[in-house]
Amino acid sequence: MHKIDCSGLACPKPVLKAKDFIENNPNDSFQLIVDNKAAKENVSRFLDSRGWEIQVEEEEGRFIITASPPETCPVCEIMSDSLKQSEKILVIIPTNVMGKGDDRLGSSLMKNFIATLKEMGEDLWRIILLNGGVKLAVEGSEVIEDLKALERDNIDILVCGTCLDFYGLLDKKQVGTTTNMLDIVTSMQVATKVIRI
Repeated sequence: MHKIDCSGLACPKPVLKAKDFIENNPNDSFQLIVDNKAAKENVSRFLDSRGWEIQVEEEEGRFIITASPPETCPVCEIMSDSLKQSEKILVIIPTNVMGKGDDRLGSSLMKNFIATLKEMGEDLWRIILLNGGVKLAVEGSEVIEDLKALERDNIDILVCGTCLDFYGLLDKKQVGTTTNMLDIVTSMQVATKVIRI
């Protein structure tokens, strides 16, 4: 079985190595080794989104991800579904406050903004939280319930794994899916409109 050792590599490099492998070896199983939880979650989610069967084992502080190729082509189905929607608005939130000036006011404005996002209706497709914005998705955030409500309405909420790791918040995430830079860049490419706060 092919083995890819990504120990010491920060995201999105392990995801990119997995992507490169499955594109060049679509019918081959492989093992990818990472040494941090963020990379493990990002690689696992990436492979799962492509329909690959995965198993994860932890061994002496490292994660061994064993991946087997899919029987169908879920990527084709995902792309087909993407083309059916007329509008795909992506909202990027890189901070936990809105605007510059007083942070208490900025926090209040952000809370109102998140609560009002549902007014975009079916056109709202995905929300990406990165840098300080990941603090909105963790334990103690005042907007957790609003974000959970959006998620229940089938709005994708992606939370930057590298950012969560930087702030020491990986284990405190309460909503959304841990993501990586490849997903963020791909989302920007697929979206029909990108709104950055």
